[in-house]
Amino acid sequence: MTDAVDHVAETLLRREPACGRTRVVAIDGRSGAGKTEFAHRLADRLDAPVFPLEEIYPGWHGLEPAVPMLRDVLAALAVDELGRAHRWDWIHDRRGVPLTIAPGPLLIVDGVGSGSAAIRPFLSLLVWLEADEATRRHRALARDGETYRPWWSVWAEQERRHLGREHTPAAADILVRTD
Repeated sequence: MTDAVDHVAETLLRREPACGRTRVVAIDGRSGAGKTEFAHRLADRLDAPVFPLEEIYPGWHGLEPAVPMLRDVLAALAVDELGRAHRWDWIHDRRGVPLTIAPGPLLIVDGVGSGSAAIRPFLSLLVWLEADEATRRHRALARDGETYRPWWSVWAEQERRHLGREHTPAAADILVRTD
């Protein structure tokens, strides 16, 4: 994975900002593909902040509603304003405290939907992470355990519909296998 992180970092730094003065890289892929680990390794390599979409997905049925929320955050950054959204309070299953993202030289967006067509105009780079279903499921359940188990199929169906419409892997600049 180190080689892939280095390749993404080098490619991103050669790209022009597409979101105002901010170079935004989306790390997209299905649940358990390794997006968060990849995003954090990239963040360490670039000294860049990570915006995890799981902070704003409005619950277990929230993949689609998160896309316009992310678009609004990036649209604000594009005009050198603070991007604002609300975190999701997963414990109480309701809208949580405000989240603010400041414009800067780099931003890594981590999550399913981060490479959606509505988001792509703001991206300097789109990375798709791919792993087989058994590997992804094992990783996701090891990470989130019993909390995620009853929601795996609900989330997977949202991903299937979303990706069937968005064709994100085909739009990606870089594809990374993580299994």
